[in-house]
Amino acid sequence: MPVNEWFLLITIGMLFLSLLYAAFVSFKENEFRAAKLFLFTLCDPLIAAAFIYFEYPYKTEIIWIILILYWALALLFLIPFGKKKSFENRIPKTRIDERDIMFSRAELVEGSPHFEAYYKRRPENKAKDDEFRSRPGLLSSKALFAHSFAFAAAEASFETIGALKNEVEGMPSASPSKGNAKEVTKYIKNWSKKLGATDCGITVLKDYHLYSVGGRGARYDKIYEKKHDFAIAFTVEMDHRMMQSAPKGSAIMESAQQYLESGRIAVQVAHFIRKMGYDARAHIDGNYEVVCPLVARDAGLGEIGRMGLLMTPKQGPRVRIAVVTTNMPLIADTAKQDAALIDFCVKCRKCADACPSQAISFADQKDIDGAKRWQINQEACYTYWTIIGTDCGRCVSVCPFSHPNNPMHNLVRSGIKNSALFRSLALELDDLFYKRKPDSKPLPEWMNVNVEH
Repeated sequence: MPVNEWFLLITIGMLFLSLLYAAFVSFKENEFRAAKLFLFTLCDPLIAAAFIYFEYPYKTEIIWIILILYWALALLFLIPFGKKKSFENRIPKTRIDERDIMFSRAELVEGSPHFEAYYKRRPENKAKDDEFRSRPGLLSSKALFAHSFAFAAAEASFETIGALKNEVEGMPSASPSKGNAKEVTKYIKNWSKKLGATDCGITVLKDYHLYSVGGRGARYDKIYEKKHDFAIAFTVEMDHRMMQSAPKGSAIMESAQQYLESGRIAVQVAHFIRKMGYDARAHIDGNYEVVCPLVARDAGLGEIGRMGLLMTPKQGPRVRIAVVTTNMPLIADTAKQDAALIDFCVKCRKCADACPSQAISFADQKDIDGAKRWQINQEACYTYWTIIGTDCGRCVSVCPFSHPNNPMHNLVRSGIKNSALFRSLALELDDLFYKRKPDSKPLPEWMNVNVEH
């Protein structure tokens, strides 16, 4: 057999096995449409194989042309190609007032001093907030996607997080332990991953990382000033299968669980730092003094995408974040902007298409508080939550970067990072294999429980 025919045979063999692997992975991921399409595309290498076993004019030349096309296509999409845009002005000039976020507004009790003071200061929010207050509410038994077991499990996680609120800060030991900052930094990163963190990064704490004023519980109206030098950010992964059923009950159940997991890690690391003699505060769900996505971005863990969430390189927005701030000497990470990921967000718009509340903008980034970014319609988003009873998660579930961390999807992520041309192709392929508006999957079978009251 001539050399060119051997090369083609090896090439189509590799392609056949890759497509077969992709079909198997898709089947395991509960993505049956993708699995069927990958199986269908097995026809391509089989057709190419026919060029080897039949005789026809100019056979040698045609086989070389097929080989060149296969490998040129692979190289074109996997080697760096195309200009990577730079997205500047990422630093906000003003700080966020926590009293303005939806969670704080949802906690306001009608007739209370905080209620009256807030709507005197922000009268334009009153009608919008009355709208969500007229709905069944988050985790309500009367909500559209009410699920007794899932909602009880989510509440159990949130209540456990609440039990940690007295552990987020405390007094350090009398004398700080002397240690090499580089070694301590490495130790904390490795230990946090052993505790369950998907990733860990460190940044110098900036003023804009902090809320300007507290807005929840005992922290309401508290003015924040920077008292720590460093911030340690942790991400934990939300289960892909649980999020595939978003916006059903599995989404809030998983979200609450991972808020708890990230909070547990943060509280434990903060305790450790205080044992070492340094001040530390854990910032966990319901107890944040910092804006976690901004801290995590500056710690090198990802970029903030169209949906306003942290987009990580391997799980996309399918993570939850917690932060520890401290004055322990540490080595900050050098966070490089992932312009390719932001550029993909610019092109994609899949989360905006799939958002049930139409809260995600289709427009390009805008100048908001001095920074170029996207901003969701938080009132529309939260009001939808109060109708369905869950924290939705459709944007997370449909994001192409939310696919599981495995060789197949990581190869696509590498192409997205390297090539502007591949970014466009990857989006088209994602729409083809998973649909432009992917269907919400049924709840995991084990969650189908009949409940009698």
